This record gives sequence, C-alpha cells and structure tokens, in this order.
Amino acid sequence: MSFANQNMKYLRKLRGWTQQDFADKLRIKRSLIGAYEEERAEPRIDVLEVVCDIFKLSLDEILRKDLSDNSGNYLAKRRLLKLAGGRPDIPFVPMKAAAGYLNGYADPDYIDELNTFTLPMLTGGNYRAFEIVGDSMLPTTSGSIIVGEKVENTDDVKINHTYIIVSKADGIVYKRIEKNNRVKNKLTLVSDNTSYQTYSISTEDVLELWQATVVISRAASQQRWDINQLANIVTNLHQQVKTMKKKIN
Repeated sequence: MSFANQNMKYLRKLRGWTQQDFADKLRIKRSLIGAYEEERAEPRIDVLEVVCDIFKLSLDEILRKDLSDNSGNYLAKRRLLKLAGGRPDIPFVPMKAAAGYLNGYADPDYIDELNTFTLPMLTGGNYRAFEIVGDSMLPTTSGSIIVGEKVENTDDVKINHTYIIVSKADGIVYKRIEKNNRVKNKLTLVSDNTSYQTYSISTEDVLELWQATVVISRAASQQRWDINQLANIVTNLHQQVKTMKKKIN
C-alpha cells in the first residue's frame, strides 16, 4: 500500500499552502494536486522526487510511511534536525505565507514546517522572522526581514519600540507602538514614514506580538534620506506635537 497521496495532502497542509501554491512549486497543474489528494490518480515518481527535495524526505518514506501518524516520527525527526545547530532556530514567515500563518500561528506542527535559520548574536528566547512589504516603515525597506522576540502580554509593550503585530483585522504588520492612555485596551500603531496615518487597534484583536530585535535587508536596497525628506519629517513631527498639546489642553 502506498501512502504517497495522503502524505502529499498532509505535507501541503502543514505548510499552509493552497493546492495552487503546491502545484506551482511542483510545476504541475492544480487539477493534478486535486486528483492526487482525492486518490483519483497516483503521483508520478518525478513529482514525488521534487516533494522529497522540498521536505527532506526519501522516496521510501513518502511511499511507505504514514507521515501524519505520530509513530512515524516525521515531525520529531524535523525537530532534531533543527536543534542540531546548537542555536535557537528562527522560523521564517515570508509574505506569501502570511495568510496561512494567521491560521497556523498557534499550531506547533505548522511552525515546524516553516523554513528556519540561526543568528550568532541571538541565544535563548523565542524568536520569529517576518518579511515585510511596503514603505510605511522607511528607511526599513520593503522586502526586509524583521526578527522579533515574543512578547506574551500587551502590558509588556515598550513605548516607541517597533513590533511585528499579528492581528485578526490587519494580518501581519510592522509598526512602532504607542499606548493610548485615554482609551483602555488600545494600542496606537505609528509608521516611521509620516505619509501614513497613525491608527489604533484593540488589544483583543492582537494574536501575537514580536518585539523587533534584528532587521535584515539587502545592502543595495537600503533607503537613503535626503535633506528635504528629513526636513519634511521634522515639520510633520512638530505639527503632530502641536496637535497633541491642543488635545491635552
């Protein structure tokens, strides 16, 4: 008996991929993924070889072992491989996996299937890395990777520090946080790029908070500020301060 069909479905769901995502990675039609998962067709060996490359498996394992069975030790094997480096592994969430992450962020099996890396300056702690897109946090450029340390309670937020905020409404965003002292259970999210408006979010909507500790970006993409940009930022900040003073008074 071959377990290939059910293993392909199991592995796809572990990564949080749609059938189309998986088909794109395997360079086959989405309809074939559906046929494999519904056991209307047997996956070709060349397709299984690509699956094995992605998930670090042998053909024998994907054909003859039920990977979803705890006794199969697939996830245990993956964890041991990740711990072999000695430093804490940092799961990486690319933007294309953001939607899947919202469903799987609390699922250890899903997190185990994320690609990981280590950084020599980080020891201990619970870290995760997120790719950001957009220019709201310039000079941190679009495509940068933010490595954050887990914050368990919103009461532990440090004012004016940057965080990855995972929420039901906004998904994954990278912002500077200010506490709203006038409204309980609210966090004020501020963009470093003053072209973007400040807004508030309810702490009840926050699924996860990760305090930014390391920013990784391509050298060629690093933003350079000119004098006019800096002058505009200072002017905008002065205006914001005046507005806040008026509200206080």
